Amino acid sequence: MAETEPDVAPKPATGDGEWDLEVRPHRAIVTVRIVAAVLAAIFIFGGIVLRHGSTGVNFRVSDQIGLMVFGLLLAGGVLTLTRPRVRVGKRGVRVRNIVGDSEFQWKDIRGISFPDKKSWARLELVHDEYVPMMAIRSNDKMRAAEAMDRFRELGAKYSAQN
Repeated sequence: MAETEPDVAPKPATGDGEWDLEVRPHRAIVTVRIVAAVLAAIFIFGGIVLRHGSTGVNFRVSDQIGLMVFGLLLAGGVLTLTRPRVRVGKRGVRVRNIVGDSEFQWKDIRGISFPDKKSWARLELVHDEYVPMMAIRSNDKMRAAEAMDRFRELGAKYSAQN
């Protein structure tokens, strides 16, 4: 996919319902995958070479395996940062951050904003509440701007229908 091409094109219907827009962070996912791979590689390498050398400590095979498993678990934990996603459709907006999903109907949504000096957008709700949307990140630059524009178009369309 070209660098300037947005990753905000409409997606086909899913088992949960039909969504007109699905947004995921781009640069953050690439960075997280690289960090997870490096962490796993370091711990696996460390586990392999753990018994080779004269440190004065008696390491066993179980220590090596434990170090490798710990590295894989750590890498898996880092990969949870790839979870953020925002879906927009007729029935509302579904926001998935690192932990859990939240779905909001159009009657409960005031809009979307990108506060100054913040890393991600937020969904503005009635009663002065908001929900961070980690999928629309400032470091994605034009992708984030296009996602915000598309979100606002769909918001105007579906809010008018209600």
